[in-house]
Amino acid sequence: MTKAFILGAGLGNRLQPLTSRLPKPLVPLFHEPLAAWAIAACERAGMTKFAINTHHLPEAWENFRPGTDITLFHEPVLLETGGGLKNIEPWIGGEPLLIHNGDIFSTLPLEKLIAAHQASALPVTLALRSSGEARHIALDPSGKRVTDIRKSLGIADGTHVFTGIYCIDPNFLGLLPANQKISVIPAFLELAKNHLLGAITLDEGVWLDLGDRKSYLQAHQELALAPAIHPAAMVDSAAYVENSIIGPGAVIEAGAIVRNSVVWPDCRVSSDALLDHCIVFSQTPASGNHLSADL
Repeated sequence: MTKAFILGAGLGNRLQPLTSRLPKPLVPLFHEPLAAWAIAACERAGMTKFAINTHHLPEAWENFRPGTDITLFHEPVLLETGGGLKNIEPWIGGEPLLIHNGDIFSTLPLEKLIAAHQASALPVTLALRSSGEARHIALDPSGKRVTDIRKSLGIADGTHVFTGIYCIDPNFLGLLPANQKISVIPAFLELAKNHLLGAITLDEGVWLDLGDRKSYLQAHQELALAPAIHPAAMVDSAAYVENSIIGPGAVIEAGAIVRNSVVWPDCRVSSDALLDHCIVFSQTPASGNHLSADL
């Protein structure tokens, strides 16, 4: 398995207004786009070729991660998770595939997912977590087969969280209709009915869904992925920065106070600013007093 599909076409409504400037997978986490962290995780598991579907602000993907073998598939009309996967079938070329949501950060041992998928000979294997808020996946006693999702089949309540990472064999694509906007879940449920939907629980490592503002800010408080203040940031010696992430090219003027906040690359915080739990993302300099604001 050498190919991975990064889901990048979502609208990112839960992260508005940040996603008015960038597609959700390109929102920076510790100075790097979320999608770059996803690709790095896949590379550690042996992936060398990547497909990414785009929709919102597709031009923002230009020059993304130079030197990586990436093929972009633009969707003028959103095809959702199932339609987007079916759309890249020619690129998949009859090979097995790793799928990774573009708005999550994880250090899961993806090599264990791949090994479990290859050993099972099942069409699909989902990577799961045993704890979390969205426990929608029900398993059989072996813990290796999914029996229900959101109790859609009326079999069981969920006990595990779907991580948004899974492996497929190319024969799974036959369950997805061509040229349709459709979720991948109906095909998963069809497999579950026939005891053919595989699973592995991966509780090792970090897994964070960064799809909303609260989780995005929290990730910057909990993780330590890079220096908080990028070497290419310009923070005046008379500014005060506490527990904040300052991106490359960002400018923090003298007198500014920035606490518990994230300042995106190339953004500016004015000298009169007092920011706490804020995200500075726009091209307009942030000024004045703000608490829990997106500027």
